[in-house]
Amino acid sequence: MKVAVLGSGLMGKEAARDLVHSPGVTHVGLADIHQQRAEAVVEALNSPKLSACQVDAGNEHQLETFLRDYDVVINALFYSFNEIVARTAVRAGVHSVDLGGHIGHITDRVLELDEEAKKAGVTIIPDLGVAPGMINILSGYGAGKLDSLTGIKLFVGGIPVRPEPPLEYNHVFSMEGLLDHYSDPSTIIRKGKLEEVESLTEIESIYFDRFGPLEAFHTSGGTSTLLQSYPDIDTLEYKTIRYPGHAAKMKLLVDLNLTGAGSEVEVDGRKVSTRKVLLKSIDPLLELKEKDDAVLLRVLVEGRKAEVDQSFCYEMITYKDREANVTAMARATANTISVAAQMIGSGRITKRGVCPPERIVPGDLYIREMAKRGVVITEKNQKV
Repeated sequence: MKVAVLGSGLMGKEAARDLVHSPGVTHVGLADIHQQRAEAVVEALNSPKLSACQVDAGNEHQLETFLRDYDVVINALFYSFNEIVARTAVRAGVHSVDLGGHIGHITDRVLELDEEAKKAGVTIIPDLGVAPGMINILSGYGAGKLDSLTGIKLFVGGIPVRPEPPLEYNHVFSMEGLLDHYSDPSTIIRKGKLEEVESLTEIESIYFDRFGPLEAFHTSGGTSTLLQSYPDIDTLEYKTIRYPGHAAKMKLLVDLNLTGAGSEVEVDGRKVSTRKVLLKSIDPLLELKEKDDAVLLRVLVEGRKAEVDQSFCYEMITYKDREANVTAMARATANTISVAAQMIGSGRITKRGVCPPERIVPGDLYIREMAKRGVVITEKNQKV
């Protein structure tokens, strides 16, 4: 199969790395608006399967012309491009997957392309990162093992192995996206009813092997398409994992109106974005650089099977690959989207249209493929 990768940033690079090492992939086209950035990645990965291309994803004609030469496209661009890439892929007759970004109803607009995608005979899967993405696939896998579903509780965090003040956090993806997740409300289902709760609230303690006490709290976007896939569930909640004290510090910044995308103040007669000032101040302090990171994940799926209450718990702890110098977050995220893209291209996924991950990605195969890549997901089943 021939796979196009849009974006030569960290996730695009690591998706391309996995693709060129996959025997079913014959060619990978890595596209970026800046040719030199794509060429630098091609040189670093040093594979005859890989070539660099200059493509402006905002130019639909140029994008469509590029995509027509491929079987599947991996969209590793910022989430604001998700709709245009999906729409263009449908027009080009090419399957498409993206890393998600359930902010501002971006994924909802991709899902609206379902009928067009079916007519074009293509598969579109949005939200294929870790959260959303991996958690959706595992939720769907667990739900499929039950006769009836009552609850899904999701916990995910990308954190440094050795935390440092002031925030005990180092960013492993866009800081702007992180502030969106902290500033916007979180949509959950509680006692069977859809609710909005403030992000950074309802903090609870959580524990993982090799880590001391951690905290988990609501953030926006994590429940993503699960809200539509399982609307009759009793409980559906997503919480982000951090070191203790992080939520309180970030909540103060939110309450001071420093994080919102539209928050402005007037300084010396000029309008100034408080978010831009904050990002300029803290972004350099929170760069991961050469430090080790870890991704922690726990998915709890509860319901009934053969008239017995049961739960399935999926858990993952992934660390940075020091030898390849690949962050834990990149390993978990890029491998997820690459595996799903290859499932479509190889014919393991045959359903057409726009489908959320929990409805279309086979969880057993996904877990096996991720294990081959050193990302190990465990399953525990408990009868209550």
